[in-house]
Amino acid sequence: MMMRAPRRRTSWRRAPRYAFLSVFALFSVFPLYFMLVSATNSTQDVLASRLTPGGHLLDNAAALVAQQDIGAAMTSSSVIAIGTTVLALAVCAVAGYGFEIYHSRGKDIVMAIIMLAMMIPFAAVMIPLFRLFARVGMVNSLGAVIIPAISTPLLILLFRQSSRSFPHEIIEAARIDGLGELSIFARIYVPTMKSTFAAAAVITFMTSWNNFLWPRVILLDNAVQTMPMLIANLTAGYVTDYGVLMLAVLLTSLPTILVFFILQRAFAQGITGAIK
Repeated sequence: MMMRAPRRRTSWRRAPRYAFLSVFALFSVFPLYFMLVSATNSTQDVLASRLTPGGHLLDNAAALVAQQDIGAAMTSSSVIAIGTTVLALAVCAVAGYGFEIYHSRGKDIVMAIIMLAMMIPFAAVMIPLFRLFARVGMVNSLGAVIIPAISTPLLILLFRQSSRSFPHEIIEAARIDGLGELSIFARIYVPTMKSTFAAAAVITFMTSWNNFLWPRVILLDNAVQTMPMLIANLTAGYVTDYGVLMLAVLLTSLPTILVFFILQRAFAQGITGAIK
């Protein structure tokens, strides 16, 4: 019996789907376009919702440099985001790996307690954290921003779920061959779970870079302010220069956009692997 070839869908039948996706894409991209265009316009042009590029980019850049120490803010944000990402990957990967690979009676209870920690709003622990870091003399220290963020329940859960697809037979074979536990983790687990590490890196970098509340509380000196704090300072005056403000927003957004586009394929694979 001959099998009937599947009927090819004509392009016109797909037109409504493409039209819907095109409209949705335009709505998604429009805020980025408006931010980019507004960075080249004056305040009057931004308030008038001008949608074409202007000639005030250099004026806005000069005003931004004159009003704020953007170099120091960019450095502080970079140190916090990169330091938090590296340390969080190291801590949460080991925790997720341990929760899935090793067997212990109490590990499910400990994991449940960690998950419950996700339900506690950060505002509830902010004051005790500030008093703790003030007591050890870490107010105005970038380390006080990094340390609370290096162990997050979300990343531990991500690594634990991804570790369920990791073949345990490889670990047993490596142990029989005499490989130590640290070597198994570093030489076998880490290269195999590259997509999970990429997904965790994107999440952690974007969260750390855009973090505003805790740095605003613990960093009292403007010399160590971050980029989100710099943007808030630009809106603190009686008159806001929206051209300068949009240029600062654009500069703040570029690192996260760059990291996401570099790791987007591995990010999607890592999230998909954790959900399976």
